[in-house]
Amino acid sequence: MSNPFNHLYITTNIPAMFVLGSPLMWRPSLQVFGGLVWILVASTYVSPPNPLGWVMFVSVFCFVVTFIWMVVFACGGHNNKGSWATADFLYHFIAAFFYLSASVSLATITLAMKDLVDKYYKLDIAAVVFSFVTTLLYFLHTILSAMRWKSF
Repeated sequence: MSNPFNHLYITTNIPAMFVLGSPLMWRPSLQVFGGLVWILVASTYVSPPNPLGWVMFVSVFCFVVTFIWMVVFACGGHNNKGSWATADFLYHFIAAFFYLSASVSLATITLAMKDLVDKYYKLDIAAVVFSFVTTLLYFLHTILSAMRWKSF
């Protein structure tokens, strides 16, 4: 029986990153949603600073590393090697775990501050929603990376 995910190849050019089966198709959406979490958390009232500092670290770290990762893959720097598929899987697994922990802590903080200023509460609700959406996207990309990794 053939592998139904053989079309999930590692692309070697920029136009191919927008093909539906391409693993690079997910990276721009990760950038957009991760950036929204970063912006929404940065625009709220930062209290308590420690958990929100973790959320900011995760969103900025994943935003920057995913952008660098996207550029490397779009420029063909991976040379279609299995080690890059392994690194892709490991990075997105760690990013999904980090975002999950950041999302849970952000949701806990948001629930605790629902009696404060309504404007900040609404911004935090939006940040929580986008944080969980970003977690889901990183998790889906982890699954696709695992399937691609197994095909090498």
